[in-house]
Amino acid sequence: MTDHGRDHGRDFEGESFEGEDAEHARTATATAPRRDPARRAEPVPPPAGGALWTLAGDVRALMMLPAALTMQVAHPAVGAGVDAHSVFRTDPWGRGERSLRSLQLWIYGGEHAAEEGRRLRALHKTIGGTDAHGRRYHALDPAYYAWVHATGYPVYRHGLGYLFRPLTEEQERLLYAEWLQVGRILGIHDRDMPQTIEDFWPYYRRILDEELEATVVVRELLATDLPVPAPDRGPLPVRLALRALWPLLRRPFLRARAFLTVGLMPPEARAAIGLDWTPAQERRLRRLGRIVRAVVPVLPERLRYLPLARKARAEARRRAL
Repeated sequence: MTDHGRDHGRDFEGESFEGEDAEHARTATATAPRRDPARRAEPVPPPAGGALWTLAGDVRALMMLPAALTMQVAHPAVGAGVDAHSVFRTDPWGRGERSLRSLQLWIYGGEHAAEEGRRLRALHKTIGGTDAHGRRYHALDPAYYAWVHATGYPVYRHGLGYLFRPLTEEQERLLYAEWLQVGRILGIHDRDMPQTIEDFWPYYRRILDEELEATVVVRELLATDLPVPAPDRGPLPVRLALRALWPLLRRPFLRARAFLTVGLMPPEARAAIGLDWTPAQERRLRRLGRIVRAVVPVLPERLRYLPLARKARAEARRRAL
């Protein structure tokens, strides 16, 4: 897949998946202290300068996350676990902040990435119950845990076409290979993840056809009339302003969230869950995408990248000096 016939190779929004940051990372790796041999088997995060290094810390990734989350909870077992055990209703902003930090650690955490993967598995050890169909589930069941991880790849692949540019075939394969590395960080065995793109798509379509539905949590995430509390993160003046304006901002925010969630979800996943998407909505999303593609790449790094990504990129540059 190319952008208007132009061959971008690995270049992506002016940055190469094997460009300057990757060279910094190679230099840093060559001069870094050797790890304890007993820890050599630990999974390693995706490489600096790679696809996820470039994409996951960009603020545009925030726009794609709700689509992946909604696909996750459309699985009855995952939805039941979130319904019964998550604080997404009572502390949505805190939960979002913690989830985002965790995700960033998988990519930019270095030695802390595998540690974060272990922390998440420990956190999910006690999560289990019965789904809406009366079937027992446990959060760490390989099939369910692997699905939560798997949703990221098709959402990235679809959303990038609007917010960045469509991936070439080479970039798709690179992104999938790195997404497998993220799965290993999360403690998922290779036997529980399709190891190639060719194996992924039949697995993905089977889950769509046989498992996904509009669960209670899906319906709540897409509702535009829920009493979501005002944001409680950020500088105090910002929090106070949002609290005062929230009665006016809440519904537009929920409508925008629902719009991006459904629009940046792959069409086949929308259909499987039973979500509507009109040609008029598609035109609006494409217009928004053109604006985002024009504005974000020219932002300064402190505005374009999330904090952990900025820190990791600066550290890679520093170690290369």
